[in-house]
Amino acid sequence: MIRRARIDDVKKIYAILQHFSSQELLLGRSLSSLYDQLRDFLVYEEARDGEPRIIGVCALHVCWEDLAEIRSLAVVEEEHGKGVGRALVLACLEDMRDLGLARVFTLTYQPGFFVQLGFRPVDKSELPHKVWSDCIQCPKFPDCNEEALIRAI
Repeated sequence: MIRRARIDDVKKIYAILQHFSSQELLLGRSLSSLYDQLRDFLVYEEARDGEPRIIGVCALHVCWEDLAEIRSLAVVEEEHGKGVGRALVLACLEDMRDLGLARVFTLTYQPGFFVQLGFRPVDKSELPHKVWSDCIQCPKFPDCNEEALIRAI
């Protein structure tokens, strides 16, 4: 089940993101930034042994009047290849439609995944400068090898 993230999810989201951040597969987020941007996040929750468990997270961050970013997409490793990430991205695209946004981009080390969902490569220089506010915080800046992709809705 995909739902909006809640306050009691923040530490679970943080743990999932930190796991992949420690492998340099995505940009980590501080607890403070997760609380600050909680409304951007969706979680994929699944019941295991009667207990709900978050197995995937994704955020849709509005950047400008016609542009959003899909960020912090992560799925626990044992659930890879089961459609969880795809479902989360599609839910974010539906949110975009509801908000009236026209375009979405992502910065990723997994461009093939996003190409399968209708994204196309774009030069990072074509993205607004506002996008770089997170990049400046990254330890890999300015030598980042993430790829930029964009999709119109």
